Amino acid sequence: MPTITFSLKDLQHLVGKNLSIEEVIELAHCGKGDFDSYDEETDEAKIDFGDTNLPYLWSAEGFARLIKGILGVQKGIPEVKINKGDYEVRVDKSVAKIRPFIACFAAKGRKIDEHLLKQIIQLQEKFCETYGRKRRKVSVGLYSYKRLSFPVHYRAVDPMSVEFVPLEFKAKMNLRDILAEHPKGKEYAFVLEGFDRYPILADDKNEIMSFIPIINSNFTGKLEIDDENIFFEATGTDEDAVNLAANIFAYALHDRGFQIYSAEVRHHDRKIVTPHFFNESIAVKNEQIKNLFGLELKENEVKHLLEKMQYSFSDYKVKIPPYRLDILHPYDVIEDIGIAYGYDKIEDRALATFTSGYAMEFNEFVGKVRAIVAGLGYQEVMSPILTNKDFLYNKMNIDDAGTIEIEECMSETYSAVRSWVLPNLMEVFSKNKHVEFPQKIFEEGIVNVRKSEEIAEFSRIAIASSHENTNYTEMRQMLDYILRCFGLQCDIEDAEHGSFIEGRCARAVVKGKKVAYLGEISPDVLTRWGLEMPVAALELNLSELFEIIKKK
Repeated sequence: MPTITFSLKDLQHLVGKNLSIEEVIELAHCGKGDFDSYDEETDEAKIDFGDTNLPYLWSAEGFARLIKGILGVQKGIPEVKINKGDYEVRVDKSVAKIRPFIACFAAKGRKIDEHLLKQIIQLQEKFCETYGRKRRKVSVGLYSYKRLSFPVHYRAVDPMSVEFVPLEFKAKMNLRDILAEHPKGKEYAFVLEGFDRYPILADDKNEIMSFIPIINSNFTGKLEIDDENIFFEATGTDEDAVNLAANIFAYALHDRGFQIYSAEVRHHDRKIVTPHFFNESIAVKNEQIKNLFGLELKENEVKHLLEKMQYSFSDYKVKIPPYRLDILHPYDVIEDIGIAYGYDKIEDRALATFTSGYAMEFNEFVGKVRAIVAGLGYQEVMSPILTNKDFLYNKMNIDDAGTIEIEECMSETYSAVRSWVLPNLMEVFSKNKHVEFPQKIFEEGIVNVRKSEEIAEFSRIAIASSHENTNYTEMRQMLDYILRCFGLQCDIEDAEHGSFIEGRCARAVVKGKKVAYLGEISPDVLTRWGLEMPVAALELNLSELFEIIKKK
């Protein structure tokens, strides 16, 4: 949950109204925000914004824009004029498979003050960490424009071939040393894992601006109070997210009084101008509003409510602000109608019909197993049921066990229904190598296996532990404890399984039924997942175990 910090007086200045902290707290609810604290001595307020799909709110500028709409100071989508700039960014083919997308613009016309500097840095950090998925999906850089020579060049280079002084350092370092020694390098090195060339941004004099997405140059990438001209760039692996970043920052700087100037981004096969303001719209129906809220609203009332939430409206066609990408369905728009109307003003209605429900016996059993494992210090993860055959079999060093594949799938990543759960845990380990060890995780979920023409569905739980001293015994103790909690014991049989080390793998048998595999993951499988730390794991068939318990 992003928490933003701002000066109340600065917020009042941006809104143009002398708001009390009580009024600010109430208005924050319109952005799904909750009050954290306010210090009268420092004038510092904190608001927690629970919706991570609204990153434009993570600065005083965006929050003030929302408030201006709610209070009627500003109606509809705020207009931002994009002046034609003579700034060119040349994108080399070398970044295509690393971090292919970039959006840029320049902001000029006023001096940076203390409030703006704090807010723009806060927005940068919150956006990159949360929406940008720790800079993997998108990251943002801000530069002092006066120190740059255009055109700017975006390319990938050998990590030993480039040296520059990183932000807040005094000595030059090459890119490999930055990843190994600089605090930001160590924190975000995982983003560039698997690549032998790293992306950089340099101006036309080959002055390094940034080692993307790790750290800016201390010369060009350090904004200071009284700087007048800003150059902005966002890079990433998701083009929409990159453009959204540019739009959010362009609006924020415009709200502070800056003029925004476009940049021309030249790829080897296309040319685009950024920032690119999305021109998205969506149709809503009055019947949908009535069905969701029970409200009989006239068209002019709908228009008024949507304009408060910064949409443009005409004949039930709703234009979406360019700093929002969270509107996927008419119900998303109708939710904002409800916020603007006030959920507390919607009258209660008695239920016309109702039913009494209760938990299924099997679900209660599964809940107990999950609670047992969590109580033993394991963290639960939740993964999609859809995956792919490479994860299920190739990376786990086993043969296809009867996969159910998706016909005409939209993505190879999600082209099959999982036939076991352990590969999901291995994927989690592979994405968290930068997190401290030990790592102990589990997941319970549905698996489907094809048996001849039939499809068998089971509920299974996979448990895995990764640290220097993990071993078969750790998993055996886990299994024995779970079974004892239900008054059961198991027999252990030697087993062969391609995912586990030979001689360190077993099959658990309860009352004649083989219910689990357990053992130490083989070095070959660890290598396929890019793991160096040992892993011990087990997978238990909860459906079969429940049937055994019922027959006791």
